[in-house]
Amino acid sequence: MRIMLLSLHGLFRGEKPELGRDADNGGQISYVMELARHLSQRPEVTHVDLVTRRIDDPVVGPDYAVPVERVDEKFDIRRVWCGGRKYLPKEELWDHLDEFVTNAIAHVKSEKIYPDWIHSHYADAGYVAMELSAILNVPFCHTAHSLGRPKLEKLLESGMSKEDAFERFAFRSRFAAEEMTLVNSEFLITSTEQEVRSYKTYRYAENAEFHVIAPGLDFRRFYPYYEHLLPGAEANVVRRRILYEVSENLDKFLTHPERPMILTVCRPDKKKNIDGLIHAFGTDPELQAMANLVIFAGIRSDIATMPPGEKEVLTEILLLMDKYNLYGKLAIPKKHDADSDVPMIYRLCACKKGVFANVALTEPFGLTLLEAAACGCPVVATDQGGPKEIVEACENGFAVPPTDTQAIQAALKSLLTDENRWKTMSSNGLERVRSHYSWDTHVSRYLQLIQDYRASAQRPGRKRAGNTPAIYDRLKVTGRMFVTDIDGTLIDHEGPREGLDKLRTLLEGRGDQFAFAVASGRSLEKIRDILQRHEIPVPDVVISSVGTSIHYGFEDRLADKAWEKHIDYAWDPQKIRETLRRRKGLELQEPADQSDFKVSYLIRDPALTGRRKIESFLGPKLARNCQIVISHDEFLDILPNRASKGRAVRYLCRKWSIPMRNVIVSGDSGNDLDMFTGMALGIVVPGEDRQLDSLRGIKRVYFAGRRSAAGILEGFDHFRFPVSG
Repeated sequence: MRIMLLSLHGLFRGEKPELGRDADNGGQISYVMELARHLSQRPEVTHVDLVTRRIDDPVVGPDYAVPVERVDEKFDIRRVWCGGRKYLPKEELWDHLDEFVTNAIAHVKSEKIYPDWIHSHYADAGYVAMELSAILNVPFCHTAHSLGRPKLEKLLESGMSKEDAFERFAFRSRFAAEEMTLVNSEFLITSTEQEVRSYKTYRYAENAEFHVIAPGLDFRRFYPYYEHLLPGAEANVVRRRILYEVSENLDKFLTHPERPMILTVCRPDKKKNIDGLIHAFGTDPELQAMANLVIFAGIRSDIATMPPGEKEVLTEILLLMDKYNLYGKLAIPKKHDADSDVPMIYRLCACKKGVFANVALTEPFGLTLLEAAACGCPVVATDQGGPKEIVEACENGFAVPPTDTQAIQAALKSLLTDENRWKTMSSNGLERVRSHYSWDTHVSRYLQLIQDYRASAQRPGRKRAGNTPAIYDRLKVTGRMFVTDIDGTLIDHEGPREGLDKLRTLLEGRGDQFAFAVASGRSLEKIRDILQRHEIPVPDVVISSVGTSIHYGFEDRLADKAWEKHIDYAWDPQKIRETLRRRKGLELQEPADQSDFKVSYLIRDPALTGRRKIESFLGPKLARNCQIVISHDEFLDILPNRASKGRAVRYLCRKWSIPMRNVIVSGDSGNDLDMFTGMALGIVVPGEDRQLDSLRGIKRVYFAGRRSAAGILEGFDHFRFPVSG
């Protein structure tokens, strides 16, 4: 089975991940990479594709612009464009997720890497997974890593206003994605029972299926502190050198570097409650006399140039250091290597008989607590979220309320002053973290869940993934497409039905030879009614309202959202209606013929059948962002500048990797004209609109002698479609 992991934000690469660089490069990056690596080692997994955002920005270096990075024989990192080339924080990605969906589909089809299973990580990837699941007809599961509602609650408790929180963290988009992921995923994987309980405020939580599977740890990197002291082995020489370098880097901050350390390793994020830990240390002279405080809060060069949230946290650290006069007692290094330095930092802390502290306001899991335990550090952890369960499982420290300063102080001093308790807690952590938090155990349970689902999916009556139609299966594999207008082209309402039965039979039996699309000025509902009335098979794609909407089949929920966002640029339909409201000779068509992206009129004055006249009414500024389409000298459609039937066809070809030379379009009127531009083959059937006469003499455009369906079949014979190309 081929598995696709979706994790959009942050920075992924096979070697030396930039953990701690900013708020988007923390435990989720580590979790997803380790999950992918261990899945790729299983014989039942043929390949793992980690799909993330492609970035071409000198700020982050060239590694993240590589489209495909081979990590091992069965594991690739695949990078897809969306939202431009610059590195963006996750809060700025929401408006670009539909673009990611479109480009991901094109990548999957062009590379022929169709997944059997999708696993999304965080809410933004959950949204993308919902769309890909429907389009590719592949089931998906989801891991949240953190949830918006608990985060908002903690931010409000810390004093942030609701308006600021929603503006900074895009909670509206996040909440909507989290709710819909609950509805559409096959199940959700959490690391702790606390995460499951965190969903209680979500409307659709009762309908969701949860499975708690604790993540594992890379014990090749995180091993006991005393192993570097073993004599003789060459590897230990290297370990001792790194330990010395890390220690020397910290010593320059400290007046008494020989003292035990209270260590924390986290992102500079408000919810990590670094200020709460400093406050506990700074207000306790006894604690300061017995230990140093060491804070690794991400990687920084110049605080002034950092994102607002991180700048605020780091500035607060410096202000508190000054407030409590912690010079010589507090170390805050600017940089560290996530691969080699961080494990050695934990081991150095254990060598000095120190304590690891994570007193975050809320922590969904707490991967750093596992890392510390595996190196031999006892812990003082927040009791809000997953850390409480880790401490209970490993019995290697204390879980305390993160806002209770006295409780934090007491727990730290209990471990720092009692040598026997320290040794017991250290030993417990070393032993139990390996038995409770193994990647082998995690992956075995994970794959069993997938296999159980796939087995149940084979039972009669089981719905398709996402309850989607089989049309997507054809679009995934076909390399050809037939696109036709309806009125006067596919169907002649007043003339003979010659050829319609034969064409209907051809469409019904097309299999995977070609996709069938209709493109019409009519609304989706009217297209469905007329095709059903003439017993035309359901199209794979419906381009409606003169190219302003794309649907797969006839269900509103199967609209192509990326297309809608693309054409919405500089579009102001209300202004158009206001501008043309008093123009004589123009009459608004009925509401059923209007849409969000189409303003339609009947032309009652023959003098208004020219585009320039309509442009003069609109004025240069408004007309510049519109398309004016006049059909049969009677119908006026005003569309966004980016929308048209032809543009919709070209967009579909890019999305589904169908070469334009393998596309046949057919039409009979002016609003079909731009479908014939580009490389597509064209069939013009006889009609009363002379605007298509400009195409005569173009070799790839065939003018049929017979009307409607018979003319289409005549064109098929001419181009030897669908076997041509």
